[in-house]
Amino acid sequence: MIRRTRKHSRPAVALASLTAVLALALPCGAQAQIIGYDQPDAEGGEGAAQAEPYKPSKRAGRGKGSRRLVVQPYIEVNQVVTAELSPGDDVLTYTEVAAGIDAGISGQRNAVSASVRYERRIGWSDRASDGDAISGIVRGYATVVPGVTIEAGGLATQVNVENGGSALAGGLFDGDSRTNVYSIYGGPSVATRAGDVNINANYRAGFTKVEHSDAFVATPGGAASDVFDKSVVQVADVEAGVAPYDVLPVGLAVAGSFYQEDISNLDQRVRDMQARAMVTVPVSRTVQAVGAIGYEDVEISSRDALRDADGDPVVGSNGRFVTDKSAPRQIAYDVDGLIWDVAVMWRPSRRTSLSAHVGRRYGTTSYGGTLAYAPNDRSQFSVSVYDNVAGFGGHLNRLIDELPDDFEAVRDPITGDLRGCVSSLEGSNCLAGALGSVRSATFRAPGIAASYSRRIGLMNAGIGAGYDRRKFIAAEGTILASANGVIDENYWLAAYISGALGRDAGWSANAYANWLSSSDPLVGDVSGYGVTAAYYRLLTQRLRATAAVGIDGATRDDPAINDIWTASALVGLRYNF
Repeated sequence: MIRRTRKHSRPAVALASLTAVLALALPCGAQAQIIGYDQPDAEGGEGAAQAEPYKPSKRAGRGKGSRRLVVQPYIEVNQVVTAELSPGDDVLTYTEVAAGIDAGISGQRNAVSASVRYERRIGWSDRASDGDAISGIVRGYATVVPGVTIEAGGLATQVNVENGGSALAGGLFDGDSRTNVYSIYGGPSVATRAGDVNINANYRAGFTKVEHSDAFVATPGGAASDVFDKSVVQVADVEAGVAPYDVLPVGLAVAGSFYQEDISNLDQRVRDMQARAMVTVPVSRTVQAVGAIGYEDVEISSRDALRDADGDPVVGSNGRFVTDKSAPRQIAYDVDGLIWDVAVMWRPSRRTSLSAHVGRRYGTTSYGGTLAYAPNDRSQFSVSVYDNVAGFGGHLNRLIDELPDDFEAVRDPITGDLRGCVSSLEGSNCLAGALGSVRSATFRAPGIAASYSRRIGLMNAGIGAGYDRRKFIAAEGTILASANGVIDENYWLAAYISGALGRDAGWSANAYANWLSSSDPLVGDVSGYGVTAAYYRLLTQRLRATAAVGIDGATRDDPAINDIWTASALVGLRYNF
C-alpha cells in the first residue's frame, strides 16, 4: 500500500503567483544548451559570434524610434451555461467575475506585452463547483545602460491532467484533474567589445510550479506515477570572438555555457556544462558556414523516495513522493566527451533567415534549426526544430523565451484560458508543445514547431502546429525507474481568427487539438479538441457586450473510459477603464 502523510491547507498560492508574474513583467533570453554560431548584425552584415544559432531579433520589425503604449485594465461579469453531451446530460450554470489587464509597451530601449487575468467562477448548484483561476502571459525587455539589457517572461495557465501525467488544454471540465501551471524567469544580458573582440554574456534564473491539491495519480491496484511539482533553472553563457574580416578572413570565437535544473520531485538534477570553439566562414554575402568543436559533460541524478516500515513509498500532502534525503544521489544519465556541430546560415534579406545544423550531442546525432520568413509587414512564417535535455520547467522556460515581445494574447472567450498561441507578426508564437505532459522525470525532447500569422484587411489570423517527443530518463533502483525509457508524444494544433464588424462590433473564433500518446502500458492515448466563437459589441465607449458558444471534448483509446464532450454558451459585459 502507499501511505499518505497528513494533508494541510495552503495559502492562496495562485494570488502570489500572479504577483510574481507581474513583478517579472519583462522576459528572458537565450538558452545555453546549444552550440553557438555567428549571427548577422541588425543591418544585414556579418556580425560578431553569438551564444546561440541565429534567430530573428525579437526587437526587429519596429522602425527606429517607434513607440507604442496600450494599457487596458478591465472587469467582466459573465453568465455561462454548460451542457454535458457525453457521457451524461447534466446542465450546469455559472457566474463568472473577472478582472484583468492587457498591455503593450514599446520604445527605443524597452518593450513588453502582457495579458493577466483573475477569474472567480460561482456555481449555481452543488454539482457546479466554485473555483478561481489566474492566467497570464508576459514577455519583454528593458535596456538598463547601453550594452546591458534585462529580459524576463512569465506564464500562468491551466491544464487538465490525465492518468500518467498527460495534460490537455484547459476547458470547462470540472473535477480534480484541473491543474495550475506557473512559470517565470529572467536575467541580464551584456554585450561589449574589447578592441576587435566582441564579448557577450547572459544569465537567466527561472522557476516553474505545477500546482494541484492532489496531483498524485494512480490506477487502483496498479503502479503509481508522479506529477511534476516545481523546479529552479539556471542558465549562464559567455562568448568572445572576432567577426570575419575584422582580423582574419574567417570569424573565430570561444564560448562556455552552464545549464542546471533542480527539480523538487526526488531531488532530480539536470546539469549540462560545455566549452567550444567556433570558426565562421563567409561563403557569400548572404551565406555563412560555421563549424564548432568542444567538450560537454551532461549528468542527470536523483534520490529515491522515502519508504515506510512495509517498504512502500511515502506520499506527501501535496500528492508527490517524499524524497529520502538520507539516500545517496543516483546517476540516471552521464555523458561526457567531444561534441561537434556544422551549421549553414542563409540571410538574403532582413525579412528572411534560415539556419540548419547537425552535430553530435548527448552521445548521439542531434539536429536543429530555425526558419523565419516575413514577406511583408502583414504576414510571417516561422519554423523551429529543437533537441535538448531538460525537465518540464526548463522546457517551458525555453519556449517562453522564444515568444516575441510584441503580441496579443489569444483567450478562450468562455473560460478566459490562454490558448496555444499568441497573436503576433514576430517570430515563433506558440506554447502548446510544452504542455503535453507534466511527468516529473527529466527527458530528452526533440521536436518541431511551426506558426503562420497574417493580417487580412480588418482580420487577424494565425495557425500553429507541431510535434514534441519526450524520452524520459530516470535512475534504476528508484521509484521513478519505471519511467526510464518511456516515450510521450504530443501532436498539437492551434488556430485563431478575429475581425471587426464596423466601428462598434467584432467577432473571433479559435480552435485547438492535442493528440497525446505514450509507450507506458499503464497510460492510454488521449486526444483533446475544442472550438469557440464569439461576437462583441460596444454598448458605450467603455462597456462591451459579449455572446459566445463553444464545444470541448476529450477522447481516449480505452473503451472502458467514456469520452467527455461539453457544449457551453456565454453572455456577459466587460467594462474597460
